[in-house]
Amino acid sequence: MRAVLQRVTSASVSVDGQVIGELTIPAGAHGLVALIGVTHDDTPDTAAKLADKIWRLRILAGEKSAADLGAPVLVISQFTLYANTDKGRRPSWNAAAPGSVAEPLVDAVVAALKASGAQVETGRFGASMQVSLVNDGPVTIELEV
Repeated sequence: MRAVLQRVTSASVSVDGQVIGELTIPAGAHGLVALIGVTHDDTPDTAAKLADKIWRLRILAGEKSAADLGAPVLVISQFTLYANTDKGRRPSWNAAAPGSVAEPLVDAVVAALKASGAQVETGRFGASMQVSLVNDGPVTIELEV
C-alpha cells in the first residue's frame, strides 16, 4: 500500500457539489490528509501497518504524531498512486488493485485508525471527488508498506 500524507490546517472532500467529509481542526492545530493507493498483493495486515504509520508518524508541531495530539485524519482512496509512467505519455494503471480488492483494504485502514482512537473522515470510494485542503509547511510525505 502507498499513501501520500499531508499535514493540513483544513481539509474537505466533496462529491457532486456536496461536502461528504470535512476535518474539524481548531485554530493553530493540524490534521492529516491521507491519499491511499492499493496494489494487488496488499492484505489486511498491510492496511493495519499503514494505518499505524499514519497515526504515529511524528510530522505535526513539536515532532508530535496525530496519536499524540488527537489530530483528525481525512482518508481518500486514490488508485492513481500506482500509476506507471515509465513508457510514453499515458499512465498505466496495471499495478493498482481492482476496486473489489482495494475498497475493503481502504476500509480496513479507516477501521484501524478509528480503533486507535482517530477521528476519521472519508471520501467515497470510486467517486469523482474534489479534495480541498490547506497543506501547512508544506509537509507532504510518501509512505509505503
